[in-house]
Amino acid sequence: MLPKKLQQKLDKRKAKNSLRKLGVQTNLIDFSSNDYLGFSKNKLIYNAAHQYLISNNLEQNGATGSRLLSGNHALYNTLEQTLCEFYNTKAALIYNSGYDANIGFFSSVPQRGDIVLFDEFIHASIRDGIKMSDAKAYKFEHNNLEDLQKKLIRFTEKNTTEFEIYIVTESVFSMDGDTPNLKSLAKLSQKFKAKLIIDEAHAVGVFGDLGCGLVQKLELENAVFARVVTFGKAIGCHGAAILCSHNLKQYLINFSRSFIYTTGLSPHSIATITQAYVQFFTLKFTVVNPIQELQNNILFFKAEMLRLNLKHLFIESNSSIHCCIVSGNEKAKYMSEQFQQKNFSIKAILSPTVPETKERLRFCLHSYNSQSEITKVLELLSTFVAKTHL
Repeated sequence: MLPKKLQQKLDKRKAKNSLRKLGVQTNLIDFSSNDYLGFSKNKLIYNAAHQYLISNNLEQNGATGSRLLSGNHALYNTLEQTLCEFYNTKAALIYNSGYDANIGFFSSVPQRGDIVLFDEFIHASIRDGIKMSDAKAYKFEHNNLEDLQKKLIRFTEKNTTEFEIYIVTESVFSMDGDTPNLKSLAKLSQKFKAKLIIDEAHAVGVFGDLGCGLVQKLELENAVFARVVTFGKAIGCHGAAILCSHNLKQYLINFSRSFIYTTGLSPHSIATITQAYVQFFTLKFTVVNPIQELQNNILFFKAEMLRLNLKHLFIESNSSIHCCIVSGNEKAKYMSEQFQQKNFSIKAILSPTVPETKERLRFCLHSYNSQSEITKVLELLSTFVAKTHL
């Protein structure tokens, strides 16, 4: 039998209609995945990755060990060099996932006596990493630089010992789709000599020249201590990388436990990621650019939202993620099911993933969504809103 305390926690979730369950993949019209550019189904990338493995004599299924033992196959170094060129960074270190990268960074870099200031809406992986650190951590109000500055003043005035301050945020927030003022944030970090870390998971492939993200688009590479980029969203594969200095990379290799004590990614995963970046590099020569198609769809979605008088229900966003607030788990789940019956995949984001009363329908836009699909899904939303008195 399951221990009583565990069963009670499950029962509590059921009572709140917030019990998570694994679903099955469907062929519904996709407004829910993070595959913003359709790269996960791109046959050119798939076939090129296979040929790349053959050309490099790496016809094997697994990495065979951690990167510090037997798993650091040659494709790793090639990809990390490619990432340095693409993201205009001095060094890059590949991890098995974005979760591993954030756990590995925040559990090992901030030291005892240091302070971590994090946006209150930061991703769970960053929160978990911070919890594993010996540093003290404090949240600041979401995208509120005034609140952050007050905390910076308070901690710098009080502290007389040697310490570091780390500020962490996302360039695009996964549950809201909104963006902080990164230029002002960088200036504030420099003013207080704090080290700025930006998670670019939902900005890569969406913003910037060839999809390089917001940090690079705003030319803030040198103002940021570290960037986290992931390969499971617009890149269409799996894994992540920390972009940083050579010294920080060396430190992470020696002290980041989620990097040290895990089997490396398979050669096939590395090959797929590599070929996805080859695809990015070729976009400058192509007529059909999926990043531009995505941007066009974002603008069209926002225009249709206005036309149908739905804007007041949505959190302001210029990204691929647009969230319609639907207070209550039951109502959010009901509306999601209604969309499924109409052949659309729209996910309900429930509490406790988001705060109570802030439950929502999360619309993820892609380069391959047609304008007629966007119009239809928002017209359906308008109908459902009227029925449920949202």
